[in-house]
Amino acid sequence: MDPSLFDYHLPPERIAQYPAEQRDASRLLVGDRAGGRWEDRVFGELPDLLRGGDLLVVNDSRVIPARLLGHLEREGAQVELLFLRAIGPSRWEALARPGKRCRPGAVVRFGDGEAGARVVAPAAPGRRIVETQGGGSVRELLERYGVPPLPPYIARHQKPGQEDWERYQTVYAAHEGSVAAPTAGLHFTQALLHRLRIRGVEVRTLTLHVGAGTFRPIRSARVEAHRMEAEQVLISAEVADAVNQAKAEGRRVIAVGTTTCRALEAAADERGTVRPMSGPTDLFIYPGYRFKVIDALLTNFHLPRSSLLLLVCAFAGREFILGAYGRAVDAGYRFYSYGDAMLIV
Repeated sequence: MDPSLFDYHLPPERIAQYPAEQRDASRLLVGDRAGGRWEDRVFGELPDLLRGGDLLVVNDSRVIPARLLGHLEREGAQVELLFLRAIGPSRWEALARPGKRCRPGAVVRFGDGEAGARVVAPAAPGRRIVETQGGGSVRELLERYGVPPLPPYIARHQKPGQEDWERYQTVYAAHEGSVAAPTAGLHFTQALLHRLRIRGVEVRTLTLHVGAGTFRPIRSARVEAHRMEAEQVLISAEVADAVNQAKAEGRRVIAVGTTTCRALEAAADERGTVRPMSGPTDLFIYPGYRFKVIDALLTNFHLPRSSLLLLVCAFAGREFILGAYGRAVDAGYRFYSYGDAMLIV
């Protein structure tokens, strides 16, 4: 399958630079796969769009302040490190920019220069193994000097504003570990969740720690050759039982976000029974995949040629989704992490 089949035109002004003034004031494009119809709504109307008995599953991973801006000890040049995963308390794998300046042995200083990190070795392209200097853990370094890891298509990503500390995080975030937000959940407020429960919607949480690889574009000549980076998943026995019970009773399972969808599908056996899970998944969902668990998907608008867009196309059909994207562009919807959302039923 040619990745160019998942290209689309997006004017730069459609990329959201700031979140909506109120979380649930985002627009919501609602699509009916069976009828082939789309409807323009507002996210705050979600309780009116769901049924009593629906099971809504969200990803409660918490974003860490994974981006550090510093300067090289000897040259003084500015560098950026995005810490991706722990190898040990004081040693992590990080994405380094510019990579050519961050050679093994280079020392990066942060803040007043008292804290630093040394580049130990190269890793995957653009990545380095980095360890703290002078004692202390990477987590301590991030808590003191880190900033929210906004994606690079947000112009202020190197200098996030105060509002980003709150808004680039879901209201139900609980378990630290993501280096990018599970963005479909950013639209929820506690009041909206309360209204959903009053409506009779069951809300359950799982955890998938989002890694940078989730947003990596597909660069291989064929879609099938793309490989996902593994991400850690935690699904409790209680949540697995709730999903299985909803399926058995004919109630809809609605995934909030592609990360939640991938976690549920990765934990399911061939019959669609969800098992408790604690471990990595590198499941890549693209058109041709047979979904075993989810019945509806709530998601944001995604980048061209991304694994996230391919997952949505796998769920609802490429022509249906790309047609909706074109409609959303024409109607002024806001795209990507701080943008609007779509509900596919």
